[in-house]
Amino acid sequence: MNARPPLSALDTLLSAADGALRTVFGAHRAARPCPQPTPPAQQAPLSEPERRLSGALMRVNHVGEVCAQALYTAQALATRDPALRAHFEAAAREEVDHLAWTEQRLAELGDRTSWLNPLWYAGAFGIGWVAGRLAGDRVSLGFVVETERQVEQHLQSHLERLPAQDASSRAIVQQMKEDEVRHALDAEAAGAVPLPAPVQWLMRAAAKVMTTTAHRV
Repeated sequence: MNARPPLSALDTLLSAADGALRTVFGAHRAARPCPQPTPPAQQAPLSEPERRLSGALMRVNHVGEVCAQALYTAQALATRDPALRAHFEAAAREEVDHLAWTEQRLAELGDRTSWLNPLWYAGAFGIGWVAGRLAGDRVSLGFVVETERQVEQHLQSHLERLPAQDASSRAIVQQMKEDEVRHALDAEAAGAVPLPAPVQWLMRAAAKVMTTTAHRV
């Protein structure tokens, strides 16, 4: 099979715009069923403070998936390696499941996605594009590893903060965490190099700003 030819500048721009519009404004359909509590159990109704907390945490998780789509889309467009492009595109498709699941759960909780999703997408896309174009594929993969590890820690903290009786949200977050661990391992196997400590600190600081803001806005 012939490798797909590199995209022209116009094709890259159009593809980037299409990805942004689909992620931020489109409806998402999961390829996998939404995770359910195991074993299925009757859930006690959430109090209003518990519902608001679950909604805020799931909104933050949805923002993380918007950023993941931006990162993978930018890296797929930036790399000149067809095999690596396929790797990023496959990861992005799986992350669509997370988008759909978190959107569904937010609707069930009577809550909403972040009003700042276009901003979050643009920032993550810029990071992915710069990493892929200027730093090279192995550093680009390093960004994936570090991002997924930070997301794993963040999801673990949400498992600890979600109301105990909100089994539906907890099931979704647990599956997301398992998927992110696998994505990090896949990126390491593909040749990722560790990022310098100052870059890791900057990524954590940016993530802190994003999660704190998205919790409310």
